[in-house]
Amino acid sequence: MATEQRSVGRGWIGTALERLGPTWLAGAIAAGPATMGSLLVAGASFGYALLWVVVCSAVLGAVGQYLAMRLGLLTEAGIVSVVERHLGSTWAWVLVVDVVLAAGLAQVIIMKTLAEVSATMVASAGVDVAVLADPRLWGVTWAVILALGLAGGGYRVAELGAKVLVSMVVVAFVAAAFIVPIDPTAAVGGLVPAIPAGVDGALVAAGILGGAVHITLLTMQSYTMRARGWTVRDADTAIVDIVSSMLGAFGVFSLAVFLVAASVLPAAGVDPATIDGISAAQTLGPVAGEYATWVFLAGLLGAAVSTLGGNTIVPPYLLADKLGWEQSTDDNRYRAAVAGVALISAVGAFLGGAFFQLLVLTLAFGLVGTPFAIAVILILLNDPDVVPTTNSRVANLGGFVLFAVAAMLAGEFVRGELETISDPLSAFVVAFAVAMALALLGLAGRYVRDRVSGV
Repeated sequence: MATEQRSVGRGWIGTALERLGPTWLAGAIAAGPATMGSLLVAGASFGYALLWVVVCSAVLGAVGQYLAMRLGLLTEAGIVSVVERHLGSTWAWVLVVDVVLAAGLAQVIIMKTLAEVSATMVASAGVDVAVLADPRLWGVTWAVILALGLAGGGYRVAELGAKVLVSMVVVAFVAAAFIVPIDPTAAVGGLVPAIPAGVDGALVAAGILGGAVHITLLTMQSYTMRARGWTVRDADTAIVDIVSSMLGAFGVFSLAVFLVAASVLPAAGVDPATIDGISAAQTLGPVAGEYATWVFLAGLLGAAVSTLGGNTIVPPYLLADKLGWEQSTDDNRYRAAVAGVALISAVGAFLGGAFFQLLVLTLAFGLVGTPFAIAVILILLNDPDVVPTTNSRVANLGGFVLFAVAAMLAGEFVRGELETISDPLSAFVVAFAVAMALALLGLAGRYVRDRVSGV
């Protein structure tokens, strides 16, 4: 009898491990170069002061994925089609545009990162061919590889290699966290919620949270679960998937990178405004020695490739759902959309500016559009006409806290952008924020009207 129970136990665990995946894809995007950049800039700028945001990002990221998971499992449909069916076509389009803008900006800036890291690695290797050290060449090259791989189905080898590189640099950061002299008193002080240095602090804090609580991660969950064939019967597996990826893997990654950065970069005198891949590599010096630069750049490259692979498919997923296309490369329209998003990302290699600072801005921008998605998910999960089992009080409390923290940090970031609104990029951020605020007000008005009329 005991042998049979052990066999059943091993079978359940083995089956669960085999089926894990959708939230791990979201976690791979979350643990990408943008999050790494935000954590490094935060540590270099403010030491341990934003540790509370790092902890919140993992916890609230798990809450967000749980809510998105419930909606996907209980409706067994993509989020856009659910919104269109129950809230109307206008709100479905608002959600699609919100995601396309946030994911599109991330796509372009992450490609800039990938292109510049590729060029830096070539230059560091001493290759005396000028054209090979040109980020623009690498941006176009990677965009073509991405388009052919994702649209043609041959991307898995590159993705596997990217995951190996990411795993390598994560292990290096975790090892460094045990070696570098972390100040426990200062670290504990960083658990007290506070946003340092006004505008810059708000930007970096929004960037950190935006890495885990991002509209692309929330909306892609229903599509990746459908691709795996999950139904409400897979709820337990989905919870294990979320806890192991967001609270486990992503949480460890975030804490290790932040603590090492906060311990090493300020002491090394790294200027947060000019931080680049070479100076950031100092964080791995205690464990990688003379190879620190190569280990760091290889991990950053792998994170960029892996993140681009997941991020590229998000806008096509939502567009396909809205326009009634099949959400697979068997549909030429979906395939063309995937290839188009991949190729457009090459534009990033032609942009100016330091990519670490742009990565932080990318996540902060995405966070501005995230409260709307959270509100949509909460409204749908509390409507008995949408789901057979509405949210529990605990789930709603978690959702409200998630919404409040995301809205607060996004608001602080936008308030800072108002001070430089004459800059075109700041003006665009503010305009986007105003549009999202109006959308939230309209959604709240509709919800109140529907509740009153239903009484």
